[in-house]
Amino acid sequence: MKVFVVGGGIGGLTTALCLDAAGIECEVFEQARGIHELGVGINILPHAIKELVDLGLLDALDRVAIRTHELIYVNRFGQEIWREPRGVAAGYDVPQFSVHRGRLQGVLHDAAVARIGADNIHTAHQLRDFTQDESGVTATFLRRDGSDATVTKRADALIGADGIHSTVRQTFYPDEGPPAWNGAMLWRGAVAYPPFLTGRSMIISGSGRLKLVLYPISNQTDSPETNLLNWAVVVKIGDGSTPPPRREDWNRPGRRDELMPHLEGAFRLSELDPIELVNATERFYEYPMCDREPLPRWSFGRVTLLGDAAHPMYPMGSNGGSQSILDARAVASRLAESKDVAAAFEAYESARRPDMAKLVLSNRTGGPERVIDLVEERAPDGFTDLDEVASHAEIEAIVKGYRKLAGFDQTQVNR
Repeated sequence: MKVFVVGGGIGGLTTALCLDAAGIECEVFEQARGIHELGVGINILPHAIKELVDLGLLDALDRVAIRTHELIYVNRFGQEIWREPRGVAAGYDVPQFSVHRGRLQGVLHDAAVARIGADNIHTAHQLRDFTQDESGVTATFLRRDGSDATVTKRADALIGADGIHSTVRQTFYPDEGPPAWNGAMLWRGAVAYPPFLTGRSMIISGSGRLKLVLYPISNQTDSPETNLLNWAVVVKIGDGSTPPPRREDWNRPGRRDELMPHLEGAFRLSELDPIELVNATERFYEYPMCDREPLPRWSFGRVTLLGDAAHPMYPMGSNGGSQSILDARAVASRLAESKDVAAAFEAYESARRPDMAKLVLSNRTGGPERVIDLVEERAPDGFTDLDEVASHAEIEAIVKGYRKLAGFDQTQVNR
């Protein structure tokens, strides 16, 4: 069996590694002209890390990432709402990692080159179209190297891991239109900065209207007194009834004059000054919070969807990248179990699509971060006694309920 994987991001490269581990030949096609370390921070949860550990990548991840120790939810005044250990500190068999998205992609790319060979990873190849018949899939790619040449190849199956603007998805759903924007803009950056708390802590502050996320993603900086601190600011700037001001692009530079007015007097944190942090960041990025409606179907014969091509979701609860890794393992294992590609893809979809639909919808309501929304609604000026605002049981139900829905409850991972 030979499989084409369209997309060389986290989902696509992990799929290639999982297919190789299952003894299935594959080729990866990425439309960018190279695999570069772009973007900023991302969290990968233990259930996804478990799959990467099984692929032999733990040591490589430890070299480039930070093992997340704890997660803390606070209101905009810095008053604690919820605190919990994470990863190994919480009793999981494997860590949770906070990592630069580009460095994670670099680990996956290096492993893919070593295992499937550089000749089977094609950059500057944009999928133009594909057809399928009873015996295989024929795909045509446009060379984006200035030649405008096309390349036509054939395989037994094709997996679309080509992101929120997926060509594969658009082929099956041509009238779907652009991604849906919820009116929130996300600004993200990373800068060498003195560590706070444990040096491996993650803080989420504010509410869905104005939110600040902080966590370190690397100890590799020029000074031993700093780590690479990832920050994100989410601001509700519209009601979602109009298109976003600019197209979704993880690597679009943000504008300081648009972000800074939202931060003036917004947060009072003892750990650091968000305005000082953002001003220390030379370059940061913007991204409108977009997703798509859950699909009634991912698989069509010998072709299926994976990751953001299948279930793009708001970046809540650290689940976007994690779920694409779980998709990769699921689709590879089903293909290894069956010589019938269409049946394998249907089994993969049955195992993954219903839960992903629920997760997409949960993230629209804030996912686990609904706890800060809840407290903001009931106590917008802060609180003296949290129990008078929201009980421990009420907050715990939100956090642990999401954990189970997303598949990383400790009982689901430690098996």
